[in-house]
Amino acid sequence: MHAIELPRPRATVATIVARGDAFLVVEEATDAGLRINQPAGHLESGETLAAAAARETLEETGYRVTPTALVGVYKWRSPGSGETFIRFAFAADVVSHDPGRALDAGILRAFWMPYGELVAARARHRSPLVLRCVDDFRAGVRRPLELVTEL
Repeated sequence: MHAIELPRPRATVATIVARGDAFLVVEEATDAGLRINQPAGHLESGETLAAAAARETLEETGYRVTPTALVGVYKWRSPGSGETFIRFAFAADVVSHDPGRALDAGILRAFWMPYGELVAARARHRSPLVLRCVDDFRAGVRRPLELVTEL
């Protein structure tokens, strides 16, 4: 009997953007229904990780951001699909906002969610990575961007 071969892990990026005690999140349509996530997505060929995080944030929220630090690198396996994701989460500061910008397909809205509401809504999170990344950010975890070496 042969084992089922799963796809290789997928590299993803996310940004943690704070305004006071609130965090920039998106509500997105998924196969599992409406879910809450950080601005996040997949790395594209030729992009640096930090550039991918900034691009995804702009495309999903209309906010132009500058990544300031690496919060963490996280490995998570989806129990539903069996897919494994490697997430690079970046802290980022807002540079500007274009409220008229069309958001990516599947993104219903971008909004600021207070931490307490984010915790209370954990059943609607896209994955456990959402709260873990925010909790690490709130704990002061900040690693230099230069920790990621891109050749």
